[in-house]
Amino acid sequence: MQDIRKPVERRPARLEPLSVLPVFCTLEGKPVLVAGGTDAAAWKAELLAASGAMVTVFAEDVSEEMQDLLGGGAASGEIMRTGRDWCEADLDGMAFAICDAGSNAEAARFHAAARAAGVIVNVIDKPDYCQVQFGSIVNRSPVVVGISTSGAAPILGQAVRRRIETVLPRALTAWAALAERVRDEVMARCTPGAGRRAFWEWFVDHAFSGTVPDRMSGNASGFVSRLIGAGKEARQGQVTLVGAGPGAADLMTVKAVRVLQSADVILFDDLVSDEVLELARREAKRMLVGKRGGRDSCRQEDINALMVKLAGQGKHVVRLKSGDPMIFGRAGEEIAELEGAGIPVTVVPGVTAGVAMASAFATSLTHRDRAQSVRFVTGHSRDGGLPETLDWKGLADPATTTLFYMGGRMGGRISSRLLDAGLPGETPVAVARDISRPAELCWFGTLSALGNGIDKIGFDRPVLIGVGAVFADAAARAAVARESGGERGGVRVSA
Repeated sequence: MQDIRKPVERRPARLEPLSVLPVFCTLEGKPVLVAGGTDAAAWKAELLAASGAMVTVFAEDVSEEMQDLLGGGAASGEIMRTGRDWCEADLDGMAFAICDAGSNAEAARFHAAARAAGVIVNVIDKPDYCQVQFGSIVNRSPVVVGISTSGAAPILGQAVRRRIETVLPRALTAWAALAERVRDEVMARCTPGAGRRAFWEWFVDHAFSGTVPDRMSGNASGFVSRLIGAGKEARQGQVTLVGAGPGAADLMTVKAVRVLQSADVILFDDLVSDEVLELARREAKRMLVGKRGGRDSCRQEDINALMVKLAGQGKHVVRLKSGDPMIFGRAGEEIAELEGAGIPVTVVPGVTAGVAMASAFATSLTHRDRAQSVRFVTGHSRDGGLPETLDWKGLADPATTTLFYMGGRMGGRISSRLLDAGLPGETPVAVARDISRPAELCWFGTLSALGNGIDKIGFDRPVLIGVGAVFADAAARAAVARESGGERGGVRVSA
């Protein structure tokens, strides 16, 4: 007889092992001892004083950095100096003790004395004599983020800190302090559960919007009333057009990352990289609405209607576009549609592919000895061919740098039209595919050979064509790169 399985409650997955336990220590008004007058000791003393501790530095001699700190450089708390070395009796009654020991023997003696006195101890750069360690800090106090690599890779910890710094606005300090002031009012006026959760979600949206709360806070009751009202209005929804840049996530602007972190729905193009999408809020719904020449594509009318529909449901919709949304991104049509429907719309610019190509090639698009203007030109029309309304005579100006977007299939025809308009066949040309991405490939040649270059690069991926004298130096560097193995600054160069 087969056993019948009964429902069994399943616990969440257990916490994976931690190399250290992250804890936060309150030191406001508590006595702390720092042994040593070095720069390293000064940094620790400043950190402790910033947390409100009463710091006493024991040192016969002090560095210039420590002297400056003792002269009034601490942000808060107090720092005073005793002009002698520490002794065991000095540790009595201390809440924390730090030492910059000159030897392992001194480190061991300090560690033993602190432990005997029941004091939390840290010996700088000597983990064997530390109860606690200091990591990298992101300070938006009362929001404080601590980062530890357990001493294995301090540089990695600093890199993580820099990443977090970019997504936490400076105004978060004021917003967190405001949260403390209004919490009782929120508890009294908002219903438990969904009501309070909704308020704090509105609060967080404001906190990450870049606004400063002092301009809108006032007294707690008035602020809560205004925010509840603003939250209800916010349920009408909004759309933000965001430039995703050419592909590499580290070319995104800080503001773009913050907007992605607040999105409810993200409508993204085919050309937006997975690396960029990883920066978005995990809970956000992601919808591919790609448009690619010569392939199945979403109709612009359908994209417009979808944005209006989703924003009408009270959602924050991010329209994520490769490059800059205002350059060949149909932004004008989308903005007109949204404004016509009464939906608020804002734009966050991005690094356009032409500028990214110029940076990758170390080429100034407006080098004053070679070009006095630059033009961004579409390489195909609505019907998929070469636009017939382009001013080819103007584009053939030898003092102009021209960048053709989406022109891969039209490379041969672009060459012919420019040659017919009088641009010399030996004019330098650069072609780039997948600019700033791992598969980036470039070709350098002349205008008369552009068709051959496109054949080597291919046009199954995004292609950008640059025409003008400014690309001469990049071509010369590429020639040297080909001779040394086909690499140009880590980027493959097609012969």
